[in-house]
Amino acid sequence: MSVATPRASLAPADGAWQLYICHACGYIYNEQDGDPDSGLLAGTRFADIPEDWACPLCGVTKSDFELYVAPNLSALQNSSASMAGTHLASPRSAPGIVVVGAGKAGWQLVQNLRSQLPDTPITLVTACAGDVYDKPLLSVAMARQIQPQALVKETSSEAAARWQVRLLAHTQALHICPESRTLRTTQGPLRYAHLVLAHGAEAALPAPLRADLCWRINHLQAYQRFQAALGTTPRHVAIVGAGLIGSELANDLALGGHRVTLIDTQARPLARWPADQAGEPLLAAWSGLPIHFMGAVQLQDLQRQGDQYRLTTSDGQTVMADQVVAATGLVTPTRLARSAGLVWQNGIAVDAQTLQTSVPQIYALGDCISVNGQSSRFIEPILRQAQTLTAALVCAAQCQADMRDSTVQPCAQPYAVRDAVVRVKTTSLPLSLH
Repeated sequence: MSVATPRASLAPADGAWQLYICHACGYIYNEQDGDPDSGLLAGTRFADIPEDWACPLCGVTKSDFELYVAPNLSALQNSSASMAGTHLASPRSAPGIVVVGAGKAGWQLVQNLRSQLPDTPITLVTACAGDVYDKPLLSVAMARQIQPQALVKETSSEAAARWQVRLLAHTQALHICPESRTLRTTQGPLRYAHLVLAHGAEAALPAPLRADLCWRINHLQAYQRFQAALGTTPRHVAIVGAGLIGSELANDLALGGHRVTLIDTQARPLARWPADQAGEPLLAAWSGLPIHFMGAVQLQDLQRQGDQYRLTTSDGQTVMADQVVAATGLVTPTRLARSAGLVWQNGIAVDAQTLQTSVPQIYALGDCISVNGQSSRFIEPILRQAQTLTAALVCAAQCQADMRDSTVQPCAQPYAVRDAVVRVKTTSLPLSLH
């Protein structure tokens, strides 16, 4: 890549550096900071970046970026006479906002909320460690020779201290009681004024796949354990499912020196898209890699045999592998939603105006939601969802302070569902698919 020369390393004449967001992974390029690792010095204007520059997080091109305006909810507050000049606060002892889930959605919301509600108690409940990391790197880390421990950008305890939130890591959320506004967890009950579900989706596990026989790599801790199980020598990995995640993992494992068998019920990988646009070009790009694609077959049986796993397909083929990965799609966990009686439409149904669920004081964002029955499984919408939800909670906090019904004041930052362009991070052949 050619190196850009910044016009100036000082602030621009108009005093405003611009931000640009990657549609594929949500990475934000800040002109003030540049991208030194790619040769872009601080102060490099986006217009001056060479066209062959790639997103440092997921590898897509400059054309996949667009101008990004960071959330500025102080302007939203000033737009309403009832909110102008008001300091929104609540006693630390009062029930505050409880967020379930410490992925991208959970931490993004916490960051937005804290900037607008500095005194409101916020509790973050997460079943995992809750460390801050860039999830798209999970499918390109081996090709980039990134060690699993290096994926953590900030530990959960550091992030909790920085954003002044109470963190309950390695804690399961069990049951919601809307009547008493209580969330029951493995560390006891939590009272809430507002509850936000940001627990995401989990990898599906259709038969004959079993949790004790295969890996589901949907978060950092699972990826780290998977990498530890692979060890330092080349292995044979069978991946069941050749969709977006399965194809990206196959590509990355092969570039990392492992042999891969990729199994799918469809005749080509990435079967959601026309074969000539996705599957066939990808198979051609893989011709020099140790990837064996078995298409149009159904997995019939999976058994452990000694230190290996035996996979049998419906047409009688047998594969012996050192590790097995399930990449068979995502499903939204239903337990919390059903315990609260939330309306379900291919996920937790939310109102696009506020991201409130069918039950007052309960909201949701990220992979677990649906808007008009349409689910959201990508990172880019999370930034806009967090903006909408923060605005709604700020409005609700003001209404509560004024002893008014929070339902009478609509949110001024509605979330809009946009058609997605999917960037497939198969670095042997990066794809942009509609």
